[in-house]
Amino acid sequence: MAVRPNIVFIITDQQRFDTIAALGYPYMETPHLDALVAEGTAFTNMYVTAPSCAPSRASLFSGVYPHTNGVFRNDEPWTWTWVPMLAEAGYRCVNVGKMHTNPFEKSFGFHERHVVENKDRAHPNLPFFLDNWDKALWARGIEKPSRVTYRRRADYRDAMGAFVWEPPANLHPDNFVGAMAINWLESWKGSEPFFLQVGLPGPHPPYDPTGDYLVRYADKELPEAIRDYDLDTQPAPLRALRRHHAGTDHDAVVHLENPSAEQLRRQRAHYFANVSMIDAQVGAIVEALRARGVLDETMIIFTSDHGDCLNDHGHIQKWTMYEPSVRVPAIVWQPGAVRHQVVDGLTSLFDLGPTILEAAGVAPPTFMEAESLMPILTGATDTARSRVFAEHTEDMILEETQFMTMVREGDYKLVHFIDSDEGQLFDLAADPGERVNLWDAPEHKATRAHLERAILEWQVDSTKRTQGFKRILAGV
Repeated sequence: MAVRPNIVFIITDQQRFDTIAALGYPYMETPHLDALVAEGTAFTNMYVTAPSCAPSRASLFSGVYPHTNGVFRNDEPWTWTWVPMLAEAGYRCVNVGKMHTNPFEKSFGFHERHVVENKDRAHPNLPFFLDNWDKALWARGIEKPSRVTYRRRADYRDAMGAFVWEPPANLHPDNFVGAMAINWLESWKGSEPFFLQVGLPGPHPPYDPTGDYLVRYADKELPEAIRDYDLDTQPAPLRALRRHHAGTDHDAVVHLENPSAEQLRRQRAHYFANVSMIDAQVGAIVEALRARGVLDETMIIFTSDHGDCLNDHGHIQKWTMYEPSVRVPAIVWQPGAVRHQVVDGLTSLFDLGPTILEAAGVAPPTFMEAESLMPILTGATDTARSRVFAEHTEDMILEETQFMTMVREGDYKLVHFIDSDEGQLFDLAADPGERVNLWDAPEHKATRAHLERAILEWQVDSTKRTQGFKRILAGV
């Protein structure tokens, strides 16, 4: 690998962990991601620090948890990122697509930003903003597909957010962003190393693949949604979240309490087809790097900001600590150090931040709670984290708890609600589908107490460790 490699950091929006064929999910068609897995390092237990867009991304780009950087919700301003450290080290820093920053187009250390935001922003509570994709659709005389247009359909209330993309295929947001990234790689005349962040808006809903990709999933046997237990045994905040989804069509998804098997399959087929579209864009970006003559000098990282329950546990999208919501795919491909390895140890999404800095020859700040994955990538160790944590506060959607925290250690996962005596405890080895809540099981009392204390210890350690971050924000 080059001493100072180019770095292409591809982040999708809302992609579950079980969406790459090479990692054991044969119903998927992902040949280009499979190729990266075959030659790189895949992390199979990568957990986000928060199961929603901006909190996860702000944590990723700061190296600290949401409770430190203050970004708990999508509408809260970002305070600091590590991108300027790359710029100061001589990197050309470019963002193409979605980052979900606040403000949307503030530089945050990038030399260039070509912003595309959420697919559907047609909610009255969202701020007005015209991104690059909006402008492209307008220039072509096309009304942007959103809940405004989809509500006109006779099948809107039965489709559960799954629609075929009808405008020209090159205007689909994932194709559009991928093409913009390729255009930048073909057009930029500089010679310094570059950090190119590509934010693909899918497979976030609406679940809207083009027809040629959807047909690939027409006859596939897809995994069924995890609903084969009493959903009303979930803690009260999660039951309230399900009711909220049933009453509001967020992102053009009309969530049904009791969808049919065919409706569930149709939703998943659309979602997985959108992932296959994303896979094609990854392949096109790799070929653009090859055509520019820099592929052998470029580190490629692929991941997502959080997952999507897709009706697992009766939930849609994110906002929960179930595996499909908090666990995401992650692949690192390094030229010159190419070797196939699959890392099953616990890792955290924001660990990719200091990994990028180290690859660029930049020392990560000591206040970072994120831990570089470089020792694993270089083969120096195969040990990851002993514990991972995630958190979420109440927002306009998760309304019935002030604060929710997850910790996973070994095979056990605990979910704690600050304002409830209810919680969740799962043995993921015996119960990978998280159907059996052991929170009140007498034989697991000690495990529950141990993990609840782990949350307390983490919060205290976090407060001490991040004093340097707080000093930066205070300007001292």
